[in-house]
Amino acid sequence: MTEIKGHIHSTRRPGELGIHSVDHFQFVAPDLKVAQNFYSEFGLDVSERGNRLALATKGSPHVWGFVGEGPRKKHQHMSFGAFEDDIDRFAKRLRDMRIPRLDPPPGVDSNGIWFHEHDGNLVEIAVKPKTSPNEKSVFTAVSAGPGQRGAPFRSTMKRTYPRRLAHILMFTRDVTKAIEFYTRVLGLRLSDHSGDNIAFLHGIHGSDHHMVAFARSNAPGHHHFSWDVGSVDEIGAGAMYMLGKGYDRGWGLGRHVLGSNLFHYVRDPWGSYSEYSADIDYVPADFDWKAGDYPPEDSFYAWGPNVPHDFVHNYEA
Repeated sequence: MTEIKGHIHSTRRPGELGIHSVDHFQFVAPDLKVAQNFYSEFGLDVSERGNRLALATKGSPHVWGFVGEGPRKKHQHMSFGAFEDDIDRFAKRLRDMRIPRLDPPPGVDSNGIWFHEHDGNLVEIAVKPKTSPNEKSVFTAVSAGPGQRGAPFRSTMKRTYPRRLAHILMFTRDVTKAIEFYTRVLGLRLSDHSGDNIAFLHGIHGSDHHMVAFARSNAPGHHHFSWDVGSVDEIGAGAMYMLGKGYDRGWGLGRHVLGSNLFHYVRDPWGSYSEYSADIDYVPADFDWKAGDYPPEDSFYAWGPNVPHDFVHNYEA
């Protein structure tokens, strides 16, 4: 599916400058043991890396996220992957746009380009393997024929293990400025939006409908990480397993409109979410997705349970 697995060449839009993937994220939380328990139960491989936790998906060496310890849960930075021959072009773009380059954060070993985005969040662009998918992710829907039982037994239901990080949704003070910054500087493209309330952006070298999204708030912050799985049963099994482990707050099962993915969100111990997601729309590298501006009722979800009252509350504000 991706270059990281080494058997399919990365898709690429010739001649155009843009990041190709979300490589990883980093945030801090008050208690690393609590974080380790949540993400392990969610289905990720969690390991200790010095004074941080590293979050990977089962069977892959790629680290999608790091969790450090701090007084409260707070997003620290996002790192984006770029092709090697594009990195000097990104450096020139920052110079031309008079965006100051910064040193890496203390304790982070990096040869990437670091800078602040429109909200003051720290961003890195670095030479990394392409981890965004090169084709639409496989989605399985099994329907039994006449005379056959279609449902699995709960006693033999397998654990849900996400395949990869799908996208990240961040809060922003200004959605319009977020669109402008991430398209002009990082080379993402607008997929769809709903006025100045929410926007979804994809990568030009082939990616899901969105690899990052932005929702309006009174301050920057993080809302959710989305993790790709392969079926509705995997979403349901993951939700039921987390419920059995005491993580009983969330939202789902439902289907989004913009992106079209099926979802179930599990609320983490800090008020943000991790999402089991399946069958999201895909934008190939050689396709120009026509962005739309949709009213709120046509931009959130097509069906599902009532939205929790604080689902879009920014607990990092």
